[in-house]
Order: sequence, then structure tokens, then C-alpha cells
Amino acid sequence: MGADQENVEEFKRDFMARYTGPVCKLCRREGEQLMLKGQRCLTEKCPIKKKKGAPGPQHKKRTKLSEYGIQLREKQKIKRTYGLLEGYFRSLFDEANRMKGVTGENMLSLLERRLDNVVYRMGFASSRAMARQLIQHGHIKVNGRSLDIASYRVKEGNQIELDAGFFENSSVIESVKLSKAINSKPEWVDVDFEAKKGRITRLPKRQDIAMNFNEQLVVELYSK
Repeated sequence: MGADQENVEEFKRDFMARYTGPVCKLCRREGEQLMLKGQRCLTEKCPIKKKKGAPGPQHKKRTKLSEYGIQLREKQKIKRTYGLLEGYFRSLFDEANRMKGVTGENMLSLLERRLDNVVYRMGFASSRAMARQLIQHGHIKVNGRSLDIASYRVKEGNQIELDAGFFENSSVIESVKLSKAINSKPEWVDVDFEAKKGRITRLPKRQDIAMNFNEQLVVELYSK
């Protein structure tokens, strides 16, 4: 199976099912902001700032998590941050495990290389969900070709750009403005905000990921 066909198969697995419930509950369940709603997460409207604890009845006594529970919560946090379901996430982990190097770091690098994540990291979308929507509606090009596969895995040297007809979209403009303000552009991507395009200068490494992940817990969970 060639690389392009593998990307198509990944897209099919990724697209067939997706969580469509209230995403703020996911952040509350994990006890921290996963930045699932873009700019809203930075305001006082963010539910995790107003409501303490996990969603659901609060009168029940919360017991201390077991080792398995801690590992499971970490896996859920990473999955939910990138907007993935179990089947795809597990297959990606298995691929990372077959690669040379540290499995957990391989896994995070593969997640970062997803096209929807790259569009988000470049600042053209305020969340990965918005980036996924841009891609699926054909507004993103890779090396000059329109691509609608959110799980497409970028490579070093790839050029990613927003379709010119979408430059003046208000959501994109606000996303770029926010990205500039907080300087969130990763070091492995060279971004031209004015031209709405960027180039993958190298593959992402563990130190490029600022999220508070403990990927070793996922390795331990799947190794049982």
C-alpha cells in the first residue's frame, strides 16, 4: 500500500465516527483546558474557569484513581486534544511502536503532523475542529493541490496554504490575529501570515509540544 493510499485509509477510519457532544465537558472531565473551542477558551466564558470538578453529580465521593485510571485519563486527554476516537488513536500508537526511537515521542510527532493540527498550529484556525472544517470544505492546499483529508500526514518541505478565495473570512482573520498576539507558531513551521501559507521546515520533536502530556502513561497502558 502506497503512502497516498495509506492516507486515504486513515481518513476513512477517522471520518466514519467523531465525537459530536459538548466539548467543554471533555475539558472539565480532564481537569484542564484542551483548547477545543479556540478563542472562547481564553475568555472568562470558559466553563472550566467557572465550574470546578468533572461533569455529573457532585455529591458522590471522588475516589483516588488507580494506576490504570491515571493511565486511562492521560490517554483520553491526548485523544480529546487532537479530536480522535479510539480506533484511529490505537492504530496510530501501533505505528509509532513499530518506528525506531521512543514510542511515546513518535506518537506525539505523528499526531502533530496531521494536516488539521498543522493548519491549527499555523494560526489559520482557532481550533483543530475549525481547521478540520476548513480542510473538509476544500479551503486548504498542500503543495498547490486542494486536499480534503484532515488526517493527511505532512512531510518536511510540504507547503500548506489557504485558498485565496477564503483570505477575507472573518474567522480566519481573527485566528491569525490571535496567533500573532500570543506568538503560538511552532518552530518547525515557517509561516507567512500575509500570504496565508507556510512550509514544514522539519518534522516536530517532543520539545516542540507545549501541552502537558505524559505520553509514557499511554505507552504503559497499551503495553498491558
